[in-house]
Formats: sequence, structure tokens, C-alpha cells
Amino acid sequence: MSLSPRLEALIDAFCCLPGVGRKSAQRMAFHLLERDRDGAAHLSAMLGDALEHIGRCELCQTFSETDRCPVCQDHTRNPELLCVVESPADLVAIEQSGDFSGYYFVLLGHLSPIDGIGPEDIGVDRLLEQIRQRGVRELIMATNATVEGDATAHYIADRVDESVVTITRPAQGLPVGGELGVVDGGTLSHALRGRRPLTGQFE
Repeated sequence: MSLSPRLEALIDAFCCLPGVGRKSAQRMAFHLLERDRDGAAHLSAMLGDALEHIGRCELCQTFSETDRCPVCQDHTRNPELLCVVESPADLVAIEQSGDFSGYYFVLLGHLSPIDGIGPEDIGVDRLLEQIRQRGVRELIMATNATVEGDATAHYIADRVDESVVTITRPAQGLPVGGELGVVDGGTLSHALRGRRPLTGQFE
């Protein structure tokens, strides 16, 4: 079936979303045009507004409508504690846990030589400057538990003076309530390597 050029272009546009293939994109386009044109107009307006007004924080690189995001403007946080993440979504997830009181640096990706993504593309020099300016004493490398995430964490660690800054990595392993029989081998391996003494945990 031949679709109109504009409809084809709309479907192609939806395909840029993560996890959205051709059929899903077509379903979204048809739904908006058939049943929810007001919703489509609102979506278009909000997307245009976001693109115009949302940039990056000048300090941590997360998305922000101002030069500095609310976290970086919060002077009650611990400046000696800096958590490095790959995306703004990771920052939000850690914030929602309520257990972190330091600042963040968002790489907006990871090192990937195959894709031509180098240190300058993810802001490594800016991160190193933040470490010096804030007087960071602990750097938490919370990059993803992937080959690329690990490589990025190690690259940054090699650029940091470990006699001044302690570099840590979040524990990775068993989910709360998880059963060993349904956990994959990689996760179980991480959990065993990250084990800690039982004494004192329940006091």
C-alpha cells in the first residue's frame, strides 16, 4: 500500500524513538491522525517548547531550563561527593532513591570509538574541571554495567589523581526480593564479587 509522502515522513519521524519500529511508528501516527488530533497538536507544541527552552546545565550537563539545574543550585549538598552517570534518566533514578546527597555529572553517553564518540564528546575535560573546582573527595562512577560503561569508568578513573580522590562504583547484583534461581549469571557474578560482611547490616 502506498502512503502519502507526509504520512510516510511522520511514520519515519516516530521511528527515531528508542524501541519504536516501523509497525509501532505506523500505529502511533494512525492513532493520532484518526482519533486524537488535539493530542497530536498538544504533543507538537510541547515538543517545540521543550526544544526551544531546555538546554544543558553549565555545571553537570543534565537537562535544564536555566544555566544551572536545581541540583547544582542546591548549596546544602555535599560538594566533596560527585556521582557520574550516563544520562539524565540515571540522575532522576538516583535522586528518587533519596539516598544521595552529593552532586552529579551527566556524561550524556559513553565512550564508543566504533561510533566515533570520544572523551571530548561526553565532556570528560569538563568533568575533571568540576572535580578540581568542587574539591571532590569521592567520585562515584555510576555508569551502566556494560562493556562501554565499564570502559568509560576506567578511562575517567585513569585521569583522576587517586591519591586525592577516592573512586567507587555502585554495588551491582541481586535485586531486593529476588530469588537466586531466576537471576542471570552475569548479575549473580557481580553480586558475589561485591559481597560484604553480614555483621552489622541488621543492627
